Amino acid sequence: MVSAKRLNVDRMTIELAIEYISRRMEELGHGSNYNIRFRHFVLQPQETQNIEAGNQLFILTQAVDGIIINSDFGIYDVAAVNINELQYEHQGNIEISNYGNITQHVRFIQIIPKNENYAGNK
Repeated sequence: MVSAKRLNVDRMTIELAIEYISRRMEELGHGSNYNIRFRHFVLQPQETQNIEAGNQLFILTQAVDGIIINSDFGIYDVAAVNINELQYEHQGNIEISNYGNITQHVRFIQIIPKNENYAGNK
């Protein structure tokens, strides 16, 4: 029963993210001219992964303890006491660090704006 409730919460989070993405991309002038990818990163203890996202958006779809996400948009670290806002939207240079002693899973929705130079348009 608890796992079913958990699944519903996660599903609602993704649905909310999809709704947010369409509005956000409209704000940025892309309309519906973008692709979406679901990304699931697995970080080993003390591992750091770097992503060069450029103008792509990465939306964190769930809260995760034991990781830090630093990007050009801000920081996400639930253990930090010296910041007053956690960012779920990231862009530019993104660094994901697992500072714990267990493997961590970090799930994002990646939004890729289409343009003339995007190979997916050909």
